[in-house]
Amino acid sequence: MSLKNTYVTSDYMEWDSMLSLVRKLYRDEEYRLSLLIGCGSFFGLRISDLLTLTWSMLLDDEKFVIVEKKTGKRREIKINSNFQKHIADCCMSLGVADKHEKCFLSRKKTVYSTQRINVLFKSIKSKYGLKVEHFSTHSMRKTFGRRVVEAAGENSEFALIKLSELFNHADVMTTRRYLGLRTEELLETYDMLSF
Repeated sequence: MSLKNTYVTSDYMEWDSMLSLVRKLYRDEEYRLSLLIGCGSFFGLRISDLLTLTWSMLLDDEKFVIVEKKTGKRREIKINSNFQKHIADCCMSLGVADKHEKCFLSRKKTVYSTQRINVLFKSIKSKYGLKVEHFSTHSMRKTFGRRVVEAAGENSEFALIKLSELFNHADVMTTRRYLGLRTEELLETYDMLSF
């Protein structure tokens, strides 16, 4: 919850920083958090949809289908083959016996709440010295979006069109604002001035 009259939004992580964090969490035996941040960044799903994932969905095929809670729209997700190996490693390390079990269970065997994950993320930000100002569950979705745009290079406008559709945004301008690209573009205006 933010203070009255303040504007707080989540920030994205640099892709290499995200990959490093996923590996460090795994190394430190924080398998579920490693998997959560990886899934959020590789799939671009909202936290409400991530929390519905089961091991079977992630391991039985190279893709899965989900009906988004917020929009009610059907979305097909393809799993990166290298990341799927990480998923299998997490599953094995956790000793999961039932592949139909939800992936993101707490020690009490209940699915994590978004609020609890945000508390854990605050701790992760501090412990691992993350260089991201506002790190929350939504940071993973933004990390996905920024990576898609950056990886597209000269085709970034086409990438924004695809992201706009994946994110179910009304238009590309909404996607630009969502990823913070519009603000960056506007601030570059000031750099055009000379003194």
